Amino acid sequence: MTKLSVNINKVATLRNARGGNNPDVEKVALDCERFGAEGITVHPRPDERHIRYADVYALRPLLKTEFNIEGYPSKEFIDLVLKVKPHQVTLVPDAPDQITSNAGWDTKTNQSFLADLMETFGNAGIRTSIFVGTDAEMIEYAAKAGADRVELYTEPYASLYLESPEAAVAPFVEAAKITRSLGMGLNAGHDLSLVNLKYFHESIPWLDEVSIGHALICDALYLGLEKTIKEYKTCLH
Repeated sequence: MTKLSVNINKVATLRNARGGNNPDVEKVALDCERFGAEGITVHPRPDERHIRYADVYALRPLLKTEFNIEGYPSKEFIDLVLKVKPHQVTLVPDAPDQITSNAGWDTKTNQSFLADLMETFGNAGIRTSIFVGTDAEMIEYAAKAGADRVELYTEPYASLYLESPEAAVAPFVEAAKITRSLGMGLNAGHDLSLVNLKYFHESIPWLDEVSIGHALICDALYLGLEKTIKEYKTCLH
């Protein structure tokens, strides 16, 4: 079964825009679980423009499903993850001022750096995932670094999907096969939506997890959060 992990960053963005605690990030996370999500994802950034470090600490004892913390492995981020001990840490190569993740790691150039992190997090009992594109060499070096999983960056798939679903998904199917052959688990995320998720999952049914935030929260504005989560889960079953 492919798990749905809901990224709640956009909920925190809305809260921070006005101040106070509306919407309540903790309540939304618990509601996502109650409505059927199998995980919660957060991506704290250095400027705390959406999820704050305090949110991460507050969420950890409340959540009953898998907790995934993603982000660039700065010293502050590493310290946070080791203190919170989520089920999974997903490393992304974001600069501090990036609006959103828009590329995977160059795992070959950064192999030593990533390998040290895989060992650090692994020794703490935290499952590791590295954000990558579909290039076979990058996936192979993620395996060499010791990653438990990779998360495929799916924006190129989403961008091409409406023009040609088959062409859009083809490199991701090959990347998924390589990942499986190397013994790693497989996650995916970025611009997956109710429009394109079902076809992606049908093409790669052995996906372990998809992490979806922006599209899901946008859909919830129209459909409501409970119905939206059920619709996404239907795409995965």
